[in-house]
Order: sequence, then C-alpha cells, then structure tokens
Amino acid sequence: MADEMTQQTPAAATAGEQRQGGRPGGRPGGPGREQRKYFRRKKVCKFCVEKIDAIDYKDYRLLSQFIAESGKIVPRRLSGVCTPHQRRLGRAIKVARNIALLPFAGTTR
Repeated sequence: MADEMTQQTPAAATAGEQRQGGRPGGRPGGPGREQRKYFRRKKVCKFCVEKIDAIDYKDYRLLSQFIAESGKIVPRRLSGVCTPHQRRLGRAIKVARNIALLPFAGTTR
C-alpha cells in the first residue's frame, strides 16, 4: 500500500509540466523572446491636482466616485488619493451616509 501512495499519477505528472510553461527554457515565451516592460503610470491625487481644499459631505456626486459598487470606500492604492485627502474623504463619506445622501450598502443580487 505504501508503494501506491508514493507513485505519481499521470495527472500529477502533467500538472508539473504545465507549471514550467511546457516550453523549452521554462519561460512562457520560449527562448529568444524578449520580455515586455510594463509601465504603470503613477496615480495622482484628484484633490491635489484640482486644488480642492475642503471635501464637502454634501457633494454626493464627487463622493460617489470613491465608493465601490458594493458600497465600500475605495482604498488609497486604488483611487490614487493622497493620505490626508483619503482621511477627509472617508470622514465625508461616513457623514453623507448618516444623513442618507449615500447608501451604506451597494446593490444586492
């Protein structure tokens, strides 16, 4: 029985080959193919660019841009907003939710 446990099944052997890419050299592009360089544009704070000092909780159109479809506040790394503005933005969204300008939860399925 111990021999049966240590033997590899054909499916397990093919899965190991697929992880390598299945091509010579082990890379998905194969030998001789150059890697494409990926350039990510740096996100800039919308409030800094437009010189918006005060984030008003009554401006629900502006605030709704920073709320996901599920109703969650979009994090800094996704929205590109700087730290001080993200803090003010979170506070303004929470106030707007409390006075029913913005929903607490998104649409349900």
